Amino acid sequence: MSSPILSVENLEAGYGQIKVLQGISLTVNPGEIVTVIGANGAGKTTTLQTISGVVKTRGGRIMFEGEDISRVPDYKIVPRGLAQSPEGRKIFPRLTVLENLQMGAFTRKDHAGIQEDIEKSYHYFPILKQRMKQLGGTLSGGEQQMLAIARALMARPKLLLLDEPSLGLAPMIVLRIFEVIRELNQAGMSVLLVEQNARLALKLAHRGYVMETGTITMSGPGTELLNDPRIQAAYLGE
Repeated sequence: MSSPILSVENLEAGYGQIKVLQGISLTVNPGEIVTVIGANGAGKTTTLQTISGVVKTRGGRIMFEGEDISRVPDYKIVPRGLAQSPEGRKIFPRLTVLENLQMGAFTRKDHAGIQEDIEKSYHYFPILKQRMKQLGGTLSGGEQQMLAIARALMARPKLLLLDEPSLGLAPMIVLRIFEVIRELNQAGMSVLLVEQNARLALKLAHRGYVMETGTITMSGPGTELLNDPRIQAAYLGE
């Protein structure tokens, strides 16, 4: 197997006096979907935000494509090929759908390529084309989530970070979003997915990690974790 596209080694991070990540390690290999599951407050979102440079690293290191990005400023992370769709969507509510997509490509200068990727976004999420002139803040929750993912894709990431893409959405919207994640992965994109719907996440992922109170407690192939009685009892209601 080739070298990991992402390698997190003994990562520590937190907020103020609060230490959230207690030395976690995980990897994402090229072409993989890797999921992180765990209860609320386990540190999943902090993990993604630290990888993205939003939360500062306090210990350990983050290797992306063989380079240490642990202390690279957040605004320099996206051009390296790593983009995140954050928890809570965080689209620009006073910009149109099209303007939100264009903002996702703010590090790029290839105008023809940007337009091509806007059309790809409309292919993945046709409703966005219908809403292209509509303000982001007037979209439904599901439409905003689609827009948040599409906006991240506009950066042409090599690794896509997704934080709770199904949270609070209707089942049909969730299924479409997970279909798109699978399609993106089949086209070669690596994905690190934080997801509260453990069943869907583990069915989709090649590998998974279980996080509890800032530590990784279990890891393995998605199907193995899905069938593990401990996971079923704790996260799948079985």
